[in-house]
Amino acid sequence: MRIDARLIKRLPPTGGSEAFELNVHLKSDADITVLLGPSGAGKTLTLNCLGGFATPDEGRILVNDELYFDAPTKLRLPPQQRRCGYIFQDHALFPHMTVRENLRFAANAGRGNSGLNRHRRIAELLETFELADLAGRKPAQLSGGQKQRAALARMLVNEPKLLLLDEPTRGLDGRLKQAFYELLGKLRERSAAPMVLVTHDLEECMELAGHVCLMEAGRFTQCGPRERVFARPATVEVARSLSIYNILPASVEALDPGRDCSRLSVLGQLWEVPYLPGRLIGDQGYVCVRQSETKVVVASGSPAAANQLLLKIESASPSLRGVRIQLEHAVIAEISEAEYALCRGSERLTVEVPSAAVYFVGK
Repeated sequence: MRIDARLIKRLPPTGGSEAFELNVHLKSDADITVLLGPSGAGKTLTLNCLGGFATPDEGRILVNDELYFDAPTKLRLPPQQRRCGYIFQDHALFPHMTVRENLRFAANAGRGNSGLNRHRRIAELLETFELADLAGRKPAQLSGGQKQRAALARMLVNEPKLLLLDEPTRGLDGRLKQAFYELLGKLRERSAAPMVLVTHDLEECMELAGHVCLMEAGRFTQCGPRERVFARPATVEVARSLSIYNILPASVEALDPGRDCSRLSVLGQLWEVPYLPGRLIGDQGYVCVRQSETKVVVASGSPAAANQLLLKIESASPSLRGVRIQLEHAVIAEISEAEYALCRGSERLTVEVPSAAVYFVGK
């Protein structure tokens, strides 16, 4: 594991806030690990423990076989010895310094590099992140995207062993976000250090993550490779928290391992899905289907066939893909405006789900 961190940190109640306990075990060998969860879940506190800005009450932090913290032996490396590159939500550039001076300050704070090497590295990073023409400007004279590039360059000056990013695209529009993702690609080419990135943006997580830790109330609710986490939510609560699934109650009606298929009863309709190992006939649970996989059959009103449901329309609203349709049982589907024109005025629509897109979660 490139990162193996067992963290327990207790915060007492203060003012109007309740007591909080962070209790997580972060294990990842991915280039980028994303902590995804709502505000107050403990994501930033986890970063601060990794970086040495907060001290866990219990636990152990191991990064690339180097021990940063070990509670039983009272070992605690200070932040400067951990060599963590940290990008805060507000970039934390010194406002009274130019871009070059910000990089020089960070370089001088490091150890082991001669003045000539530091000068070369600063010049190289300014060129790589297209900051050479902006090196004499102060942060107030930079755009949001330019500040991000400067923060990334400063983070890399001392060749960090661990990169920590706290909601680095917060407040940026879509164009600047995409530019930042491309910059992260450059960063990964230049640095072998593992990266832990905090976000509450699901699309950002899908764009960047190799390993995902879903987080809520100081705990990880599910961790693993990105594809596995989003394809196989561990519980129906996890599926609901992601807000990308249509979730319907279901029961197992038949199991046929020879044909590699199972049949589920979903709202009174039989659906055929891949074989469900470990399940028994009669098991109760839920089917989770990504909203993007829920297809509308425009010729609606016909009797529902296999893996179809005839559902009442509750509302329709514009979306980036065309029209977002809210159906009964909280089912959501998106169709093009041309498709919606064909079924406009209908009270019900038939939705269809590919067999392979169905994931069954037991109660």
